[in-house]
Amino acid sequence: MTKGFIFDLDGTIYLDDNTIPGVPEAIQALKNRGDKVVFLTNKSIARRTDYVTKLNRMGIEVELDEVINSNYITAHYLRNNMAAGDTAYVIGEQPLFDELQEAGIQLASEAADASHVVLGWDRQFNYEKLNDAFQAWRNGADIIATNPDRTCPVEGGEIPDCGAMIGALEGATGEPVKQITGKPSALMSSYVLEQVLKMEADQCYMVGDRLETDIRMANEAGIHSVLVMTGITTSAMLEAATDRPSYVLESVRDIASL
Repeated sequence: MTKGFIFDLDGTIYLDDNTIPGVPEAIQALKNRGDKVVFLTNKSIARRTDYVTKLNRMGIEVELDEVINSNYITAHYLRNNMAAGDTAYVIGEQPLFDELQEAGIQLASEAADASHVVLGWDRQFNYEKLNDAFQAWRNGADIIATNPDRTCPVEGGEIPDCGAMIGALEGATGEPVKQITGKPSALMSSYVLEQVLKMEADQCYMVGDRLETDIRMANEAGIHSVLVMTGITTSAMLEAATDRPSYVLESVRDIASL
């Protein structure tokens, strides 16, 4: 029976620009036996086309429709939830602006005029941007965040991710953001199952390195969850976890054993 494999990227397929050993060969083996493969990332600071280029450079053959990022799901959410004349004020990096505009989302130049604020990972985040989002919220804007990741794994450690921006804004408003579109959101899992893989959840495996996003989303969606130990999660974190994976592998290199 054909299986569907949904792979996280950072910490699962690669760290920075370094491919995790054995991964390209393991993914090609899945494709050779007829399984479907899709890549799913919360990272909002690169475009889908950037991921296609990077994966192909690493020896992993992939087409654009096999890569879904949180920007893409955010645009999908906004198209379904914005009324005529609504606009979104974006705090994030250029790929988020680009992908929302390409999807036809009307962007606001001033936070005060926006019906929605989109909050993404922004390595130039500052007090002015925080205040923009806060004032838009005071004016009734809905706050949408691309992903809840507190950190992103990199070679040699971690760096702050969008969760830090969310934390700053929630500290000011005193309430949670209205919607998070990336993992572990059901928006992302349902889109991948229904629109990309077109398979039932129990035919699919979500493979990732993070318990509170990859594993939680899979468990909540009824997808088999596979934790790899090449990224964020340590053995101590796994032992204490409430989000328990169906399987634990040292690396994607071992994926064919499933």
